[in-house]
Amino acid sequence: MGNYHQFDVVVIGAGGAGLMAALYASKTASTAVLSKLYPTRSHTGTAQGGVGAALGNEGEDHPEWHTFDTVKGSDYLGDQDAIEFMCFEAVQAVYELEHYGLPFSRTPDGRIAQRPFGGHTNNVTGKPVSRACYAADRTGHMILQTLYQQCIKNHVNFYDEYQVLDMLIENGAAAGVIALELATGELHTFHAKAIIIATGGHGRIWEITSNAYTFTGDGPAIAMRRGIPLEDMEFFQFHPTGIYRLGILITEGVRGEGGILVNDKGERFMEKYAPKVKDLASRDVVSRAMYLEMREGRGIGGKRYLYLDMRPETVNKYAALDGRKRTDGSPYMVTGEELLSKLPDIVDFARTYLGVDPVAQPMPIQPTAHYAMGGIPTNKLGEVVIDEGNTVLPGLYAAGECACVSVHGANRLGTNSLLDLIVFGKYAGLQAAEFSRGASFQTLPSDPTDNIRQQLDLIRNSDGEEKAYTISNEMKAVMFDEVGVFRSQEGMQKALDKVHELQERLKHVRRPDQGKIFNTELINTWELGNLLDLAEITTVSALRRTESRGGHAREDFPSRDDANWLKHTLAWNKDGAISLGYKPVTITKYQPKERVY
Repeated sequence: MGNYHQFDVVVIGAGGAGLMAALYASKTASTAVLSKLYPTRSHTGTAQGGVGAALGNEGEDHPEWHTFDTVKGSDYLGDQDAIEFMCFEAVQAVYELEHYGLPFSRTPDGRIAQRPFGGHTNNVTGKPVSRACYAADRTGHMILQTLYQQCIKNHVNFYDEYQVLDMLIENGAAAGVIALELATGELHTFHAKAIIIATGGHGRIWEITSNAYTFTGDGPAIAMRRGIPLEDMEFFQFHPTGIYRLGILITEGVRGEGGILVNDKGERFMEKYAPKVKDLASRDVVSRAMYLEMREGRGIGGKRYLYLDMRPETVNKYAALDGRKRTDGSPYMVTGEELLSKLPDIVDFARTYLGVDPVAQPMPIQPTAHYAMGGIPTNKLGEVVIDEGNTVLPGLYAAGECACVSVHGANRLGTNSLLDLIVFGKYAGLQAAEFSRGASFQTLPSDPTDNIRQQLDLIRNSDGEEKAYTISNEMKAVMFDEVGVFRSQEGMQKALDKVHELQERLKHVRRPDQGKIFNTELINTWELGNLLDLAEITTVSALRRTESRGGHAREDFPSRDDANWLKHTLAWNKDGAISLGYKPVTITKYQPKERVY
């Protein structure tokens, strides 16, 4: 068999979760990482503000508080056993990164510096707590570089610019993956005892997004085509502060350092919506507040954007009004130089993309599609589960944004995505290596590439006149308008009808470039198929859930309905039709109650 490779563990994706998984798997098992990008270009590198852990370096904090904030932030849809596991593992995980060489920002006495982030509170006083461990405003970049260096040191086998297109499941167990080598156009078979999916999110479904062009939901789409359900796909987070029109993220760390959201009247409007924590409320709360301000005509100049103001005079004015103090008890005051040292990339982004100096001018921002709370269902050890009874599929694991543990429930707190990567990436790697030690390789079919070759041939030999670019733009527009921050039955049905139309039109796309070397046109068309499939599953799941919870806000059902909807959605694509099932939320200590900010 040509282009055949064999490893104990194959990891798909080289972001934070994939590298963490590979690092821990490679300690005892032969491990390969397949990535459609060079690893340090993975999307984890764009994460700015910090990784959450209750170190207590800048004020009292406890993992129990972190656990409750995450449960509350999830709008009580997060599984509390997994959340508690993550928050208690967080402290050790951050110190492990430090020992691997990650250059965290420091307190004056040399400990890891921490800043406040939305939804993270002192559970006694309700005031914001400093829990985000950060490396200036490029924390994700530092995590990615540090883990990649450690993987190289550990002799992990990297296959860079290999696009995984299919997964092999034989005798009910993971058996391997099929990947396209972008440089040659050849298909490769990777025979494995264990597979870890760590392919990231699918934010490119929406028009305004913080997600890179590579975030096309490959892992969940491939898993879904192999009969695995996807969990809680209706919950997608819109981050409040994306650069106007571009969607590039302005980190929540700006508000953590004292930045304020302002409307056209110059009002700090979050005092109305979250009187306790104001600008540091959960992301779903802030995004909805921004939409309401804009809808009621208080967008800047009546347009669909607001201001994020981090000018020192503004920060200092509101810090004094809020009674904010430094850790030594002195009043919280900042200078332009301090903001520049703590948020260098943000200042650079604003100058480059907006022509705005944020130390002297407010920044125009709007909510941007940011993070998938839903994905491939797993338990807290990263094992993929395939039904309402949480049955494990032997040898298959998932971690990071493509997975649904579920620690984020209906809404993820800032800093918990990087924490999710390092905790569940680590355990997926450990479990996969342990599984491979006692497992044997499954027998592969005579031509493992047959299924995906047929899919690619359909695209290559298409004789229609449709343009993939046009189909993509139409999908993004209707999903942003109708399955965005606010949703309704009528709007989502319109979006679903449009997605079905676009899926049909994709079958008649214009014959793409026939070249073999870096045929991006072929890959982009295949990726668009993934996005349309996930857009369909998202919309079907959202239509069925007749309540508002976290990132899923329905204007026709504005209240949370625990009696009927305190449960996870499971969605299968069976022969081209979506079927839904449900499973209970794991509740241990915290009974659902109304969120108050």
